[in-house]
Amino acid sequence: MTSSPLLFTVRRCQPELVPPAAPTPCEVKLLSDIDDQEGLRFNIPMIFIYHHEPSMAEKDPVKVLRHALSQALVYYYPFAGRIREGASRKLMVDCTGEGVMFIEAEADVTLDQFGDALHPPFPCFHQLLYDVRGSEQIMDRPIRLIQVTRLKCGGFIVAMNWNHTMGDAAGLRQFMNAWAEMARGAYRPSIQPVWNREILMARDPPRITCNHFEYEQILSPNTIKEKDTASLVHQSFFFRASDIATLRLLVPFHLRQCTTFDLIASCFWCCRTKALQLEADEEVRMMCIANARSRFNVNNSPLVGYYGNCFAYPAAVTTARKLCGNPFGYAVELVRKLKAEVTEEYMHSVADLMVIKERCLFTTVRSCIISDLTRARLSEVNFGWGEGVYGGVAKGGAGPFPGATYIVPYKNIKGEETLMLPICLPSEDMKRFAKELDEMLGNQNHPTLSAPSFAMSTL
Repeated sequence: MTSSPLLFTVRRCQPELVPPAAPTPCEVKLLSDIDDQEGLRFNIPMIFIYHHEPSMAEKDPVKVLRHALSQALVYYYPFAGRIREGASRKLMVDCTGEGVMFIEAEADVTLDQFGDALHPPFPCFHQLLYDVRGSEQIMDRPIRLIQVTRLKCGGFIVAMNWNHTMGDAAGLRQFMNAWAEMARGAYRPSIQPVWNREILMARDPPRITCNHFEYEQILSPNTIKEKDTASLVHQSFFFRASDIATLRLLVPFHLRQCTTFDLIASCFWCCRTKALQLEADEEVRMMCIANARSRFNVNNSPLVGYYGNCFAYPAAVTTARKLCGNPFGYAVELVRKLKAEVTEEYMHSVADLMVIKERCLFTTVRSCIISDLTRARLSEVNFGWGEGVYGGVAKGGAGPFPGATYIVPYKNIKGEETLMLPICLPSEDMKRFAKELDEMLGNQNHPTLSAPSFAMSTL
């Protein structure tokens, strides 16, 4: 059933630059050889949604967040600079102190009017983060684009572009917490930011010492062809505790102790591969994001405060025939081995590979990537209005690559804790994916309910 359109107006002020609140160093800082790989040269749209908080009735969230942002930028001053590209495509941050792009906005709508649609995909996201000309580019532009939109109910929404070359999910969480701490009255962040990008620079001479199936260059055309990109649709699927229990029963006894991540990643890989209707002997890849911070021992301590990219995505490779023809435990066995591959040596090998292979793109042909955002706990970011109704990615996919998804914690309107998977596929493939998932879960899984359709005027 399709609900009637939700009509509302968004009024925006002119975009402005918010610089650090105090003088900051003018210098050039090199990004690491993990940061500047081709596969991270894009912006990730993020969104944080907050209810009205009666105790904050006298506070204007826009003013509070703008002021706190300027304070946080004193400590995270590279974000106030501009990314430049040097010789051999090397990226660096020119710490100019110019600031991040900030937009003040107001919408005549309440959170209640959105119903149970406060999760990806957000049909109205382009209204909650204005597309400032050139903001999709990562070089020679403000590194951050942020819009704070007040709502009629007293709640507000923070939408932003997170430039992936500057940091990963752990880095995003660290920055957001620092910003939130400033908004709540702190004088300095509880975790001091650490640059230290030299830790993940290539060695001299560079040497590839590990297998990197995630960077194999395959010349055959992508599974999702150019003609299909116009038909790409976004949809979220939800896994309740009962769904995870169902998946666990599908694996043999010796794999029953596998993680929830292993189960969801394997489920996604299998269902997506079947939905794409590949040739039986074609190779398929599943790449799992693995945070490598705990693998390093810098000055006898973990990388506390490091907000750059410190992860790898090792790949499991098999054929469509083997993946789809074997029991579910076959996929789980392949996936569960991946994270153990990521060691300190593996990370150095990736950095060296980037220099040797000119910062190449990961393998996109018949590939998918999954990232676990449950530990990032982005909905817990508290600017003084309490925890968010939602905090995380605005949609599935990663930049131009539609095959990426994320495991996001989500509490539905009934108060149930679920794990959400926002995915992106051509429309017919999406229908097949939903069917395959339903069959695997015994017809228990329910994708996104019919959300309100949105029609807005913008002033």
